[in-house]
This record gives sequence, C-alpha cells and structure tokens, in this order.
Amino acid sequence: MKLRKVTAASAAVLALAATATACGGDKDGGGSAGGGEKISIGIKFDQPGIGQKTPQGYSGFDVDVATYVAKKLGYGADRIEWKESKSADRETMLQRGDVDFITASYSITPEREDKVDFAGPYLLAHQDVLIRADDTSIKSPSDLNKKKLCSVTSSTSAQNVHDKLAPKAQLQEYPTYSACLTGVQNKAIDALTTDDSILAGYASQAQFKGKFKLGGLKMTNENYGIGVKKGSDLKAKINKALEAMVSDGSWQKAVDKNFGPAGYRNEPAPKIGDVKS
Repeated sequence: MKLRKVTAASAAVLALAATATACGGDKDGGGSAGGGEKISIGIKFDQPGIGQKTPQGYSGFDVDVATYVAKKLGYGADRIEWKESKSADRETMLQRGDVDFITASYSITPEREDKVDFAGPYLLAHQDVLIRADDTSIKSPSDLNKKKLCSVTSSTSAQNVHDKLAPKAQLQEYPTYSACLTGVQNKAIDALTTDDSILAGYASQAQFKGKFKLGGLKMTNENYGIGVKKGSDLKAKINKALEAMVSDGSWQKAVDKNFGPAGYRNEPAPKIGDVKS
C-alpha cells in the first residue's frame, strides 16, 4: 500500500516487510495503518464545503472526516498527503495503490462495490436543487418538468433527471458546478441539481450568502462511504474511527461548520453498514 515503512531494524520486521511485498508491497492498499511516515488520502479539490484546495490549504467536510480518521490511524494532519480524486479516477486510484483511502463525496453503489470496498457510510445525502433565494416556484420534483435545470456533464444527477426525476425538464449539462451556479445567478438557469451536501457547500460560500437556497426535495439517497482497496483491513479500522467521530460530537461539528451557513438540514449520522436504497 502507499503507507511508507520506517527503516527495519530487526529480522522480525524484515519478515513482515517480506510478507507485505508478497501481497503487493507498500502499494497494496490492504495493510495496517499507523507505522508509516505518511498516509495518502484522496479528496475532491473543487467542491466547496466538501473538499476544496485553497491557497490556505484544504477545507471541507470530507477533509475534516479524513483528518479525523487519519489521526485515529496514527497520522497527524502534518503527515497527510492529499491527492486529487476526480470522480472518474477513484476506483483506479485505489486499485493501483495511489492512495490509502478516498473520502470524496463517494456514493456507495453495487457497481463500485464490485471494484473497491467502502467503510461507512458517514453521510446520507440526497439529490436536490439549488435555486435563487426568492424563487417560490419549485416545491416538488414534478415542478422541475417546467424548468431549466443544470448539472455536470455525464453525472449521475443529470442522468437521474433525464431518466426519472424530471424527464420533461430542459436539462443543460455544463463542465463544472460553478458554471451551473453562474447560470442560476444570471437567471439563464432555474436550478442546479446534484447532491444536497454539495449544493450546501456552494451556498455556504461567503460571496453567495443569502442568494441561494436548497429546495429540500430529497429525490434520491446518496450514501457517502470511504473507499479502500478491495480486501483492505483499513475498512474495519476506518469504521471504528467513524463511530468514534459520531460519538464524541466531532461529526456534527464538522457538518455544522461546513454546511450550516446554507441552512442544510442534514440526516442523522448513518450507522455503519446501513446503506439506504
């Protein structure tokens, strides 16, 4: 796996290293955390409130969750190596051992579980819409059929709109959520649609304060999990860390800090292994 080993000083340690090499070495993604110099974690770099790279560092709910988990695994914040994990690259990054785990608005799906393992879930999100604060015309999913919607090109959210949620809507697919948001702000678009957690992150930005609101439609269930390589023993350790984060109040503090300014009414912390369909 990606965890870097300290210098071996005994035959016992060398034997363990040999065993790890037989299973794929430092990049196998299936070993135990806590003994290396660094831990490599995949996050989004471009989602405010979720995972964002800024001149000041990294911020967002996923960053806070990953930092907490890493600490429980024996890694302080200064020993984390952050890597950008775009949606299309996540399974490949885990399979190659580019990262130890991924916390990047990573919805648990049967298709993905064929390729990687998931700890969690640690957040239950829902597909929703972000609309202008003064818009009172969208009160149910059926209202979307008369609207101009926007989502990211080839996203699950866009496909959901097209297939079942609002097949009669005028759907625009833009390269980024930011481009969609500009369209909503300029009234070229009626609503941006994706996970409510992502929408809350954008709405919470200082420059957008009071300009947008979430529709609260809860059209789908999106169970966010922490991805690890198939068969990794990190899954059980991360699950214990997530349980601790909920029990000591750190989870709710992270939700309030990152999503609170948007008035995001989050679901209670999900139980480990409880994936809502």
